[in-house]
Amino acid sequence: MKGFNRSNQLFSLCGLNCGLCPMFLNKNCPGCGGGEGNQSCKIARCSLEHNGVEYCFQCSEYPCEKYEHIDDFDLFITSRSRKADLEKARCFGIEAYSVEQMEKAKILDLLLSNYNDGRKKTLFCVAVNLLNLQDLQTVLREIERKPDVKTLTLKEKSAFVEGLLQTAASKKNIALKLRKKK
Repeated sequence: MKGFNRSNQLFSLCGLNCGLCPMFLNKNCPGCGGGEGNQSCKIARCSLEHNGVEYCFQCSEYPCEKYEHIDDFDLFITSRSRKADLEKARCFGIEAYSVEQMEKAKILDLLLSNYNDGRKKTLFCVAVNLLNLQDLQTVLREIERKPDVKTLTLKEKSAFVEGLLQTAASKKNIALKLRKKK
């Protein structure tokens, strides 16, 4: 969208963790406010109308009607935690939130580089978005503890890691799938 630019491409103004999105990772999306390739967005237009607030939680009208059903379904990235992530960023500060997101991005990169059999990118992106950092670090420790992980085929490694992520998610009652619009 013309005139809409942001310095933080990893966390959008509406609460999406763009840095953990398959579209962003594939360079098919520049992220929120990342240049002329951006699609027209009603929340970006709203930001421009409200003196360019960088995150919706900074607006005096937040939460507004645009947030009534924002977590109902997913796009290329999960939308389930947008409100919660905005609240976390508001409470702890954007710098602290960004540090956590950069750590999650490193974990995602590690998962994609070493355990993606070509069919797990979306699963890994959803898992890293929805699981907390401590759960993800526990999964990494469990991978390291498996003595024969290096002798497994990529398909076997991928299935093993998927199982660990699914187990961690089920303990939190989290489904690691994108939800389609009804």
